Amino acid sequence: MSEALNPETPEAVLDDDADQADEEKPLKQRKNGLYPGVSDELAESMKSGWADTELHGLEPIPQAAYTAARRAALSARFPGERLVIPAGNLKTRSNDTEYPFRASVEYAYLTGNLTEDGVLVLEPTSGGHKATIYLLPRSDRENGEFWLSGQGELWVGRRHSLTEAEQLHGIPASDVRELADALREATGPVRVVRGYDAGVEAALTDKVTAERDEELRVFLSEARLVKDEFEAGELQKAVDSTVRGFEDVVKVLDKAEATSERYIEGTFFLRARVEGNDVGYGSICAAGPHACTLHWVRNDGPVRSGDLLLLDAGVETHTLYTADVTRTLPINGTYSEIQKKIYDAVYEAQEAGIAAVQPGGKYRDFHDASQRVLARKLVEWGLVEGPVERVLELGLQRRWTLHGTGHMLGMDVHDCAAARTETYVDGTLEPGMCLTVEPGLYFQADDLTVPEEYRGIGVRIEDDILVTEDGNRNLSAGLPRRSDEVEAWMASLKG
Repeated sequence: MSEALNPETPEAVLDDDADQADEEKPLKQRKNGLYPGVSDELAESMKSGWADTELHGLEPIPQAAYTAARRAALSARFPGERLVIPAGNLKTRSNDTEYPFRASVEYAYLTGNLTEDGVLVLEPTSGGHKATIYLLPRSDRENGEFWLSGQGELWVGRRHSLTEAEQLHGIPASDVRELADALREATGPVRVVRGYDAGVEAALTDKVTAERDEELRVFLSEARLVKDEFEAGELQKAVDSTVRGFEDVVKVLDKAEATSERYIEGTFFLRARVEGNDVGYGSICAAGPHACTLHWVRNDGPVRSGDLLLLDAGVETHTLYTADVTRTLPINGTYSEIQKKIYDAVYEAQEAGIAAVQPGGKYRDFHDASQRVLARKLVEWGLVEGPVERVLELGLQRRWTLHGTGHMLGMDVHDCAAARTETYVDGTLEPGMCLTVEPGLYFQADDLTVPEEYRGIGVRIEDDILVTEDGNRNLSAGLPRRSDEVEAWMASLKG
């Protein structure tokens, strides 16, 4: 990785005021950089000889009309108030390297823009709000920022100009470097989405309250409960790529056996990066008893024939919508008798849960339906004393079912997390909602309350379900679920 001459801010290179060129600040060098400085001749050379790369006639991004409607709903909810929604900033990974940037969900949902340091501001007007998107403009070539700053375009790539951004997003664009001063001078009520941009929050520190800001965050979380047509399409894209990623994994299970769970993780990640933005969350590639660890993301264990592989993974699209799918696969292609017994019980529970996803039904219905099946199986197997109603009332099945049976899905894998309980877990399902149905049974390797043959077996089956006007649609139906269908599918992929 090459070294930037100046990894600091552009202001550390040159004074922004051209009239004070003689008083330019000295170049702030890396401690062990190879160049002692920049000659006047080189600095002058780098100012000129560059072609005009401005893009013209750009078409709006596909979701522009949808983001406009979302901003209109936000405006209607908070009339007369200034609303500030930041994208966030780069975060340091180590020394002078950063983590890949991912815009805040609230900002991306309202703008479709995904670049760091962006801020959406809705200024109150007599008729609603005027939206402005504040962004970093193109790197300045006159003052050398583009090649001397560690975040200059020569180092990290071209940015859209403000004019280009306006064309793409359908929002007037301004220089974000001027925003802090404008916010400090702002009057009237203000709300900000906290936790993404410390500089923006500092500029508003005497103008906002935690309670009012939380109301803004909750509203934006609840707004995402019902997906629009664009969002449903993106979720289907994410799932379709995820299906292909699962197929990729099955084809290389022999290589995973020769190495580790990391081979599975890397194989799925390749599909996610080729067809999408990234994985939507850390892939769980849990072989053998690791399947009993709900969020096993170390993925450093062995992959053995005869064991099960619990693969919980999802591709995230370029617009940041993620799939969340789980299959529990026999590594050698065939379930053993005890594996099939447990798997089929989870499948039956999932079938009951999916059937309960209906418009007008309670959100909790699919969870209750799945848990009832699993409790009944545990009683039938003699692992817990019945009757089933007693087991459910006391929650005794949770020793082996462990988690809830699903969650909302969207731009976050656990989407709409800030929504009020009465609108989410105690709410009613509506067409356009998308949720996972993912029952599981997990028998820990050290669980002495179950027969030895159960120990170390973990099974989860998870699908992404869209609520429709007349029922539901399984977005991930492209992956088989029934045990005999899974075995046939794996055999066909292995050729």
